[in-house]
Amino acid sequence: MRPVPPFHRLRPARASLRWKIAGLAAATACLVAAAVGVLVHMWTAQDIRDRAEAQATNSVYAAMDVYRRTGTLTDGAELDPAGLPAALRHPADSNRHTAYDGRVDGNVGPSVWGAQRVDGPGSPVLAVHINMSSELYTLRQLDVTMTLASLVALAGAVPLAFYGAGLLARRLRRVSETAVRISAGDLDARTGHTKSRDEVADIAATVDLMADSLGRRLRTERQFTADVAHELRTPVGGLLAAADLLPPGETEDLLRARVRDLRALVEDLLEISRLDAGAEQPARARVPLGAVVSEAVTRTGLDAEVTVADAPGEEAAQTVETDPRRLERIVSNLVVNAHRHGGAPVQVTVEGRTVVVRDHGPGFPPDLLRDGPRRFHTGATERGSGHGLGLTIALGQARLLGAELRLDNAPDGGALATLRLPA
Repeated sequence: MRPVPPFHRLRPARASLRWKIAGLAAATACLVAAAVGVLVHMWTAQDIRDRAEAQATNSVYAAMDVYRRTGTLTDGAELDPAGLPAALRHPADSNRHTAYDGRVDGNVGPSVWGAQRVDGPGSPVLAVHINMSSELYTLRQLDVTMTLASLVALAGAVPLAFYGAGLLARRLRRVSETAVRISAGDLDARTGHTKSRDEVADIAATVDLMADSLGRRLRTERQFTADVAHELRTPVGGLLAAADLLPPGETEDLLRARVRDLRALVEDLLEISRLDAGAEQPARARVPLGAVVSEAVTRTGLDAEVTVADAPGEEAAQTVETDPRRLERIVSNLVVNAHRHGGAPVQVTVEGRTVVVRDHGPGFPPDLLRDGPRRFHTGATERGSGHGLGLTIALGQARLLGAELRLDNAPDGGALATLRLPA
């Protein structure tokens, strides 16, 4: 069974990460531009007002000096003008000489008034009016310039952030591809050395170290399995020969059956060790698929209904180029597994290059469908007994033939094993 690689499910997340980083950069640029713009606006507006008040104060002092000496009004000074703010006409603070007037009349305003009484209480007020409309127009122009500059900066920051996020996404994609290859069984997959020294490089190095450790453990396990199987083969053969010397009877039959089971287990372990080591090579030949499957089912000695049907649109659907011995091994293991862990009737269907083995038992357990077959693990207890190597061997032989073995549960109940041979 070939699990579907999760790599394809990561693509939306990578695109999302790229856009999230670009969006975060855009939001940060907007926030910085807004903060700077507000600060510049407030500072400039206060500076304009301070300069207008200073100009009004200086103009009042200069006009008052001229008025007291010559009796004439200069620099636009007026006596008791109609628009003078009440705060200067009747000041509560005798030291106050300026006041802000926010009124706007056409192109006049807002403005700042500067005023001072000519002699004392009850005397006329000499006032000077400073119009700030031109300065405030300049402030508005500055705001527009700041806004345009922020938009330009934003237009440049977003593509740069998107490009940088793409570089990060590509590095993460490389790590994820390596992890997917390792999970699919390619223990030689590595991310490799990277020039960067950041968190992504640490993740890549950690994945490589994990793959190294996993590879060493699996090689140790495979070597141990092969060594045990080889060491047991000779004594098991001796036990079988010794069982032949026993006098006929119930004890001899029981012992012979147990020794045969032990020898089958040793042979299975040897086969798995050869498949793990990659020492097996298929001997391909063109054979009739239906006949090979029927022969494999017959050799199991178990009851199974075999149906051979031509696939529509395939002229040579009944002959395939494959290793017949390994194909028989796969089919026999699937049929034996169906009888041992499933329920009757067991049906074998051959259609085109596809072989389907189905039983009517409780079906495959969820963990087997999720993780695939595991050695010495038979799933739920209701599926019977066994050492859990049959499906493992079938899967290994299918991979060696370049075929796909998929394990599912039928909608109406029962386990469903589908073998698809390559074209």
